[in-house]
Amino acid sequence: MKNLGVYIVMVFSLFACSDDDKAKITDAELIGTWKLSQVYMDPGDGSGDFTNVDSEKTITFLSEGTINSNADLCGISSEIGQPSTGTFSETEMTITVQDCDVSPFELLFEIEGNHLIVSYFCIEACQEKYVKL
Repeated sequence: MKNLGVYIVMVFSLFACSDDDKAKITDAELIGTWKLSQVYMDPGDGSGDFTNVDSEKTITFLSEGTINSNADLCGISSEIGQPSTGTFSETEMTITVQDCDVSPFELLFEIEGNHLIVSYFCIEACQEKYVKL
């Protein structure tokens, strides 16, 4: 009978854990300038991987909920030039880019360790990985 009580406690403690216990990003972690360091492209067979890029592309997250970039965020590219602006939502984990052909143009983002990962909507997986400056 003692063992039954122990098992019941163990089962309830297992159900108490959830994915929602993952640490959420905070303003302090996100706010600031991030520089592109790697790009992920998948050829369609699941063999894709992040590869290092030599790029000056940055995204700056500002405390009032806006972003600035020295590159076009309407498509995945490591090139700088045409700047982008927009807004972001930490609750939705989205970046909304202004002045794209498709409006509103939304990107998903996440913080993984000390990296910012921005996901583009592609037929096959495509992402950009940034490091904070």
